[in-house]
Amino acid sequence: MSKISLIIQREYLTRVKKKSFIVMTIIGPLLFAAMMVVPGWIATMEDTGEKTIAVVDHTGKYTDRIKDTEYLNFSWLKGEEADEVASDYKVSGYDAYIIIEADLLKQPDAVKIYSESQVTIDVKEHISRSLEKYLEKEKLASYRIDGLDAIISEINNVRVRVKTIKLSEDGSEKESSTELVMIAAIIFAMMVYMFVLIYGMQVMRGVMEEKVNRIVEVIISSVKPFQLMMGKIIGIALVAITQFLLWVVLTGTIIGVMHSVFTSGGANVNTNVEMLQSMGTQQLDSGDMSEFAEGFTNIVDNVLSLDLIGSLFLLVIFFLGGYLLYASLFAALGAALDNEADSQQFIMPVMMPLIISIYVAMASLRNPAGDLAFWFSMIPFTSPVVMMARIPFQPPIWQIALSITILIVSFIVTTWFAGRVYRTGILMYGKKVSYKELWKWFRYAGK
Repeated sequence: MSKISLIIQREYLTRVKKKSFIVMTIIGPLLFAAMMVVPGWIATMEDTGEKTIAVVDHTGKYTDRIKDTEYLNFSWLKGEEADEVASDYKVSGYDAYIIIEADLLKQPDAVKIYSESQVTIDVKEHISRSLEKYLEKEKLASYRIDGLDAIISEINNVRVRVKTIKLSEDGSEKESSTELVMIAAIIFAMMVYMFVLIYGMQVMRGVMEEKVNRIVEVIISSVKPFQLMMGKIIGIALVAITQFLLWVVLTGTIIGVMHSVFTSGGANVNTNVEMLQSMGTQQLDSGDMSEFAEGFTNIVDNVLSLDLIGSLFLLVIFFLGGYLLYASLFAALGAALDNEADSQQFIMPVMMPLIISIYVAMASLRNPAGDLAFWFSMIPFTSPVVMMARIPFQPPIWQIALSITILIVSFIVTTWFAGRVYRTGILMYGKKVSYKELWKWFRYAGK
């Protein structure tokens, strides 16, 4: 077995056996799956604590217009009780009290709710929504037009849904989702950014630790510095790919199970409603749950309609290219520096293109074929993130190929540069490092 292979094996096995790797491999898919389900689930939740609220209507127009709910009870006060509510509402067992001071059609902000603790948004919305519905009816009735309620209801039910259809070269049609494509673009860009940054920094810290602990002096006696650097870079790259593939498989499995649960039929929908009610979340009917289930299944179906295989393949390619490019530079920095504190002034210039690429990727979502998106997807230091933000929008094949080619050539050049700096810096201790000093090492290594 070659020396580089032994180093790769050592780096790989050391890291995949760590508890942090195992924990993140399990947590990652759960987080991705939760991102699809939790927002919708949270949206179905409300405050379930029972509250009694006193209401004083000085106008006399809105008595009993705010209806009780399962958890909210409204007590309409008059006379002496209404006059004393501000001073003794807590003693009387009320959680809050409402004062309606004037005609709401003339003064919409004449409703005030008082309480010691902040009322929830659900309580506030129920009060405003109840009064608004009553005022709408009163306003419509003032026009005295027969059938006006039906006309308004019909107008309000008008909805326009624009479907996006992708046309292939053979003329076939396939429905797509612009919103989902944008979400996929953001996820792809963030994943490349995250993986390149995390595992690139691991390379630098690993090299720095071996240098500070003088372990590298023993290793260098058996292998060449360039072999050590490449073994470390490739070994950590394999760790990243392993974790990524496990995330894909586990996330797909979790989402597949959830998809089968939500699409297993109306009986299960009703069962889910009963389960949520028994958990005390809120009063749901089967229509509400069916709408939530339909929304989730539509998301999954649209995800499956994307070219996932091709996108994941390109994700791996651009991750590897970006990682190898940045990891070689981080390895050179790790070899040149003796401690973490001195690394800050050198890390920022290396990371700056990666940070800029995130902002350009966000801008590319609105115009993925624009000049800004195109040129930054060709620059090797930004192309891994920006091009992956463009991939869901299916840019021309020649642009993807050109970007990959430039990235590979740039990786070879940066590895050559980093190898020469690494060769000198890995055994250099106690010397103040500067950009000028790094250039001297680069030139010295070539002699």
